[in-house]
Order: sequence, then C-alpha cells, then structure tokens
Amino acid sequence: MFERDAQKVFAAAGVRGFVHARDVDGEAETGLDPDAPVVLASVFKLPILLEYARQAVAGEVDRTERLTVTEADKDGGIGTSGCADDVSLTLRDLAHFMMSMSDNAATDVLLRRVGLDRVNATLEDLGLGRTRLIGGCATLFESVIEELGTIDVAGIPEERIRALAVRDPQRTTAGTPREITTLLGLVWRDEAGPAEACAEVRDIMSRQIWPHRLSSGFPDEVRVSAKTGTLWGVRNEAGVVEYPDGGRYAVAVFLHGDNLAFRIPAADAAIGEAARLAVEHLRD
Repeated sequence: MFERDAQKVFAAAGVRGFVHARDVDGEAETGLDPDAPVVLASVFKLPILLEYARQAVAGEVDRTERLTVTEADKDGGIGTSGCADDVSLTLRDLAHFMMSMSDNAATDVLLRRVGLDRVNATLEDLGLGRTRLIGGCATLFESVIEELGTIDVAGIPEERIRALAVRDPQRTTAGTPREITTLLGLVWRDEAGPAEACAEVRDIMSRQIWPHRLSSGFPDEVRVSAKTGTLWGVRNEAGVVEYPDGGRYAVAVFLHGDNLAFRIPAADAAIGEAARLAVEHLRD
C-alpha cells in the first residue's frame, strides 16, 4: 500500500511527508495527506511562470522585453541574486533563471512585471482556491527579518527558527499537494491557458538543473520536469515524470521536519523515493 510504504520512507528520513500523484491523462491518483496545507517555498514560482506565459501569448508582455536585476533585488544567492553587478535580462530569460536554478532575484523582478494579483486571480480561475501567494521571495525573507532581526540564522536558537511564519502554511505562501498536481495536469494537457503558453511552461520546467530530489527516484530514460522548494526544515519538489511508453504522471512531495540544516541528503532522497513509489503504484 502506497501510504504505508511512503510513511516508512519519511520516518527513516526523520520528516513528515505530504504527497499527491495523478495520471495526467487518466483518473488514477494516490497520496498521503494530499489535502493538507503545505508551505510551497519556491514551488510558488510555478504559477508565476504560468502567468508570465499566459500574458506573453495574450500580447500583454513581450518575451524579449528587458528588465534589470539591481542590488535591491539580490539576496546573495543563486543566479542573478549573487551577481556583483546589475544584470539585464529578457522576460523569458528571467523565467528560465527562476525555474532552472530557482533564482530569487529573477523571480521577484518577473513577478513585479506580471503582477501578484494576476497570479492569484489565475489560480482562482483554475479552481485552485487553496493555493495563494502572499508575495515574492523578498516578502518571505522580510517576514523572517521582522521575526529574527536578520536573515542569517546562524546562532539563532532553533526553537525560534521553527516558529517562523515561513514554516507555517497558515501564515505564508501555501497550497496543497493535490492542487499542485492539479495545476501540473492542467499545464500538461494544455488546459491551464493557451496551448502555446502551456508548452512554454513545460519547456522551461524541463530545464531544471537539480537532480537530487524528484529525479533521483527515476532512471535517465524517464523525463522529469519539476520545481524544487527549500526553507528551514522545508524541502519540496513538484513536477511531471514522463515514461518512454507515453505515461505521464504529476507528482508533488512536500516535507516538513525539525532538522534545519541546508544539506539533508536523506530527506532529498526521500522525495525521489516517495515519488517513485507513488508513480509505480499508479502504473501498477
């Protein structure tokens, strides 16, 4: 039974797991607490990507329009977030950086262009009423600074970090595993917007560079298009796995635990293993 096997995987990794998987082209689905609210972390970049692609197809934005990532946008992290100088990119390249390497600065610049209200309105229109963004990456980190006085948690008592709003789905950007796989299914069936927009989302999602979570559960011949999410004690990934025989499965795995380390290989591997178990259950 999938639920029992998944619980064993998560217990061994020292985390609580929330999972949903569905056959993109059929009715089969499985999960573990799939309707529980979960912290999205950077998985929230998926609906931003969709909104950008929908607006591009509608002619509301130009894919080749250039915007500049300035010092005010940067958090010192990955991609343009860590660049020493201002960086000018087209909207489509901002989207690429946002999804492929989870560039926070690129995310916030793109989100300002397409509009937070528009992203949330599209989620509502697609019937995803339990998935909502409170802002971009800067908004999430600002809430941490308000609570701790800093974004550098070194030396901060762990109980204060565990109590952060960004770890609580009732107080931050959140959704449910089932709604995220629903969104992915809509994209893969060209039902989340114009076919051209959905195709662009699929293409950009296929370029993610991180192989250590969802992809770790599947062999090379299985195509994985996904988005990670990471905060203190929160490790996620959601995406679609596509088999050579044509089978397509949307999977979302969200982990929550007390281990606040940045590197937790056992938890990362648990995401891939749980995803594999879920998809194999559907294929069987």
